Amino acid sequence: MQYGNRVSMEAIWQQVKATLKNKLPEHSYRMWIEPLECTQSQGGQVTLFSPNLFQKKRVQENFSRLLEDEINAITGKECQLQFEIAEKKQRADSKSKDMGKKTGQSMPEVFADHQHDLPDMAFRPLSGRMLRKDFTFDNFVVGGNNDFAYTASLSLATQKRTGQKSLFLISNTGLGKSHLSQAVGHQILADRPFERVYYITAEDFTMEMIHAFRNDTIDKFKEKYRTQCDVLLLEDIHFLTGKERTQIELAQALDYLLEADKKIIFTSCYLPGDIPKLSEQLRSRLSCSLISNIDPPNFSTRVRILRTKAKKNGHTIPSEIIEYLAGELSENVRQLESGLFGVITKSSLLGAPYSLDLAESVIKNIVRQKMTITVEVIKMLVCKNFNISTKDIVSKSRKQQLVRPRQIAIFLARRYTDQPLQVISKYFNRQHATAIHAINAVESAIKNGNGPVKKQVDFLCQKLETGNY
Repeated sequence: MQYGNRVSMEAIWQQVKATLKNKLPEHSYRMWIEPLECTQSQGGQVTLFSPNLFQKKRVQENFSRLLEDEINAITGKECQLQFEIAEKKQRADSKSKDMGKKTGQSMPEVFADHQHDLPDMAFRPLSGRMLRKDFTFDNFVVGGNNDFAYTASLSLATQKRTGQKSLFLISNTGLGKSHLSQAVGHQILADRPFERVYYITAEDFTMEMIHAFRNDTIDKFKEKYRTQCDVLLLEDIHFLTGKERTQIELAQALDYLLEADKKIIFTSCYLPGDIPKLSEQLRSRLSCSLISNIDPPNFSTRVRILRTKAKKNGHTIPSEIIEYLAGELSENVRQLESGLFGVITKSSLLGAPYSLDLAESVIKNIVRQKMTITVEVIKMLVCKNFNISTKDIVSKSRKQQLVRPRQIAIFLARRYTDQPLQVISKYFNRQHATAIHAINAVESAIKNGNGPVKKQVDFLCQKLETGNY
């Protein structure tokens, strides 16, 4: 499977990632798919590089079929995936560069370098996840929807004396809170390379703590987050709901960090007061942060986002195409990326020029018809497929045969409608906190691959997106 040039392979991989962002839970995507790199393809073989052996095994076991299907769908050809560890690729790259120096020839780069002369540490924090190389302040498009969050994040990163050492970024998925959080890490490591920056999700924090207890290394775990951390970037704090022991350890670590004047950034889809089953001790620590909301971008900001991303990837897209995409794709930044890379990829594969017809053919599979999908439609569809009545799904009963359909219906209502969560909860005769718990429960159930809940959700999503309800 030859793609002709490096740009085509990169465009294909970007399109695969953009598609999977919308298919997978946010935390699953960031943990398993986002760290992968795809820079090689020969014959019918595509090589994906994982940052470590553990990640490589988990991706092979749980996501290899999904990745193959997406690549095949985009290229129209059958491929075979091969997984390697990134260190092997780095050694090969280093060897190639050394050979180039010896022969006096310039060796071609495998992928574009976006590091902008920042120290290597800026992209490999001392612990936790890798920072995305493109999630910097320079690459963040500022608009009226996010200007305060941007200013607060930049102020925290550059040590301006505001007296505020912790920041709580809140938004729906795909609006830039992860970008700003990681931009803070990049900026700090660029200015002060020896600062100890930890970027981690709440779920990873929990797993690390459990591992420490099981291996009798809890003292090292406590020391790491209490006395060996200068900057803590903690994503998806709402996933700590109900995890009492983790909440205790985190609250104690935050006390140490705040007393030592360290910097902390939290991200979440919910306000601290709206996260259910959260200890008052931890809730009070979170609420003391400067809380900044990020709203969906307006039309002019969406245009600037698309132009910035197109330029950054070396493409010149006609203004009419950019404005068409900005007008049709209004959900979030992630949706904009999916549309943009879809247009670029289809144009490259077909050898066709950019046109409105081409753009229309791409976005028809992206835009959800939310005007025709209501909470009532979702409720009836779920009841029909689980063979229960609409009276059952809103009842007070906690029988498992009713709880799971109810949770899935709330999850789908959140995904496919513009209704606020408080309104959705009333449709199901539930409290706001219960609706949040339902969404988290479904996301947790589908995160590990092809379990029954994921299959049920995928089936119902297909029904909704095809209008077959």
